[in-house]
Amino acid sequence: MAFDDRDRECMRRALDLAAHGLFTATPNPRVGCVLVRDGRVIGEGWHERAGEAHAEIRALADAQARGEPTRGATLYVTLEPCNHYGRSPPCTDGLLAAGIGRVVAAMRDPNPIASRGGERLAAAGIAVEYGLCEDDARELNAGWIKRITAGRPWLRVKIAASLDGKTALDNGASQWITGAAARADGHRWRARSCAILTGIGTVLQDDPRLTVREVETSRQPLKVIVDRHGQLPAHARLLDGGEVIVVSAGMPQGAWPGNVQHVRLPRPDGRVDLAAMLGFLAERGVNELHVEAGAKLNGALLAAGLVDELLLYLAPCLLGDPARGMFALPSPLSQLAQRVQLRMREVSRIGDDWRVLALVAGEAG
Repeated sequence: MAFDDRDRECMRRALDLAAHGLFTATPNPRVGCVLVRDGRVIGEGWHERAGEAHAEIRALADAQARGEPTRGATLYVTLEPCNHYGRSPPCTDGLLAAGIGRVVAAMRDPNPIASRGGERLAAAGIAVEYGLCEDDARELNAGWIKRITAGRPWLRVKIAASLDGKTALDNGASQWITGAAARADGHRWRARSCAILTGIGTVLQDDPRLTVREVETSRQPLKVIVDRHGQLPAHARLLDGGEVIVVSAGMPQGAWPGNVQHVRLPRPDGRVDLAAMLGFLAERGVNELHVEAGAKLNGALLAAGLVDELLLYLAPCLLGDPARGMFALPSPLSQLAQRVQLRMREVSRIGDDWRVLALVAGEAG
């Protein structure tokens, strides 16, 4: 399809609107919508949270509130309109009733339950086009797409390190390698995630809270602990409020408060089945899983092929050996051909530090 500058401008606006649901839309996708008639924007909307109106319906309501007729209007939306009954009627019903003349969707809906909305609209005589700013739309919903298509969350590993790739001194001291601006930026990534994952080693060493504190948010992510032997102390700070899931290979060694759900997912070798854990979290509606763990769990996730993206904050300092690294792979590499390939997405300066976003080769946002 050939799109002009006005089409691109309107879809960029729809993407900006979709980002309003960055912290709130989970487990649903982040979707934005713009209605245009006779060259003017007559309505806008975005999906704020599950159970509330979808972006298209909010845009139609906005146009109605403005007293604007919608018949013959063009609708720009970041995801193909749904065509099924969930918590609300199909968006296709609303678009047909409103007399929309053209629909431009950034991407098709990968959810087989909700898909084929475009086909229904096209069958009713509405011009339907796809693919405008699709890469940006997919990046915005990488977690939701991963859960729908692969049955597991999009897994992002966040690491703060020195320029020589060290995350802590040999004695475990790590606070703080990076500056305040980088730490605040990291909390924004926490806030957009559905769950935060760490390992028992990090809990015992740092006693983290695993909460969003540096940015405003209306919800706190689920906290998930990989704890092979069920060692989580009952006094750990992360137990103070919010739901916690402890994933073990065996039974707990002590009693935990009522906000803790224990899940036993052992492998034959007695370790936690990490792939099964991601499947369990997907069933819980987790789209984006944010990992803040030590080199051992990071390495196990990477070796298992479960890491999709790296979020690295590199500080302008050196810690040298034998300080701790980023990934402890279960089987050390013996040749360069075994190295893990990355695809760089972005390098940005955050305060005095550098933020690096990289995809594990083969993954797409």
